[in-house]
Amino acid sequence: MSTLHDAVLRWYADARRDLPWRRADASPWGIFVSEIMLQQTPVARVEPVWREWLARWPAPSDLAADSPGEAVRAWGRLGYPRRALRLHAAAVAMTERHDGDVPGDYDLLLALPGVGSYTAAAVVSFAFDIRVPVVDTNIRRVHARLITGVEHAAPSLTAAERDLAAELLPHDPGSAALWNVGVMELGALVCTARSPRCHSCPVADRCAWRLAGSPAYDGPPRRGQRWAGTDRQVRGRLLRVVREADGPVRRPALDAVWHDAAQRDRCLSSLVEDGLVEPLADDTFALPG
Repeated sequence: MSTLHDAVLRWYADARRDLPWRRADASPWGIFVSEIMLQQTPVARVEPVWREWLARWPAPSDLAADSPGEAVRAWGRLGYPRRALRLHAAAVAMTERHDGDVPGDYDLLLALPGVGSYTAAAVVSFAFDIRVPVVDTNIRRVHARLITGVEHAAPSLTAAERDLAAELLPHDPGSAALWNVGVMELGALVCTARSPRCHSCPVADRCAWRLAGSPAYDGPPRRGQRWAGTDRQVRGRLLRVVREADGPVRRPALDAVWHDAAQRDRCLSSLVEDGLVEPLADDTFALPG
C-alpha cells in the first residue's frame, strides 16, 4: 500500500494544478466555498467566480450580513443556483453557531444547511487535515479501475466503495489529505471518463482494469444530461433576467425569454418555490431580499 501511496503523491506533487483553494494560505472558508461551487461545475468556470466571492465576502459573517439575493446575483451562470442560497444559509449558521468560523468537525459541518457527507468530508480533510476518506466522481472512477478492475463505478455510491476508500487511506492525517486530493486530481487529469491517458498514469503498472485488457463497461446504462429545452434551461433564462435587472422585473420581460407559456410559468413558479425569485406587487419579480 505504501508504494501505491508514494507513486500517487509523487505524481501529484509534480502534476497538480495551481488552484487558489489548494494553496497553503487558503482559508477554511475559501475551501468550503470552492467545494460548494465545484459540485457539477468545471474548475475553469468556478475559479473566477470563487475569486470574486472571496474578495467580496472573505469570511462567513461577511456573506451572512448580505442578502441571499446578492448571493444569487454573484453566483452568475455557474448553474444549479440553489447552491448560492445554501452557501448563504450555511454562512448565516456559521455566524450564529460557530462565531463566524467554519467548524472543523465532520458532524458539525454535516449539520449546516445544504452540506452533505461529501462536502463535510472534503472540508475537514482539505481544510483541517483530519483523516477521513473523500469520495467524489473522480476518486470513484480511479478506485474502480485501479482496484476493482472495471471501467466505471456504479451509478450511485455504494457501501463497498466507501469501505474501499477508507481501506486505501494512509494512516497519517496529512498524507491522507494529500492522498484524497491526489487521487481526485489523477481522475480529473489522467484517469478521465472518456479518454483515459494510461501512458501518463503513475500507477498504470498496477491498474487492475488495464491489466485485464481494459474491458468495456457492462453495467447499467450511463445516461448523459440533456440541456436544450429542459426546465433547467428555462429556469436559467428566467433567473438571468431577474439577476441582471437593476430593479423588479415585470412579467412581459420574463414572457419574452421562452415560447412555451405553460413550461415558462411552471419554471417561474419553481424558482419562487425554491426561494430564488421573490414575487412582488403588480406582477413583478426580484431576487430575494
